[in-house]
Amino acid sequence: MKIFIGADHRGFELKNKIAEILEKKGYQVVDMGTYKENPPCDYPKISYEVASKVVKSKSNRGILVCMTGIGHTIAANKIPGANAALCYNKEAALLSREHNNANILVLGAKFVFPDELFAIVDVWLSTKFAGGRHLRRVKQIRQIERDVCRKKR
Repeated sequence: MKIFIGADHRGFELKNKIAEILEKKGYQVVDMGTYKENPPCDYPKISYEVASKVVKSKSNRGILVCMTGIGHTIAANKIPGANAALCYNKEAALLSREHNNANILVLGAKFVFPDELFAIVDVWLSTKFAGGRHLRRVKQIRQIERDVCRKKR
């Protein structure tokens, strides 16, 4: 599994910690930026870069970090095929994978407790999509994407 990871200046430190731990666990981590805490940067470009890479393969995953996670979630979900889920705890992370087949985990550096961080990432990476009724719903979301993209042409 290839994990594309990115953050703005407010998530820079947390992104680096996550990448380091994931690499030690044997994951292939691709850092999409930002590469320094200062000067402040704009998150949408990083959201776009991560989401664009994630959707190229079903085995790819992404992790985005900013102060709240809200901006990254909005921006990443503009990419067709991206299912970015903002998760502040383990249960949300588990359900985002199990029910929604989220391929991008978004974390808010201000709201994720340090002692829960790696448990959230671990459960998100290890949880499988349940399929069943959830697959039907994910397919409906994909249909909405196709319909909207067709209307824009």
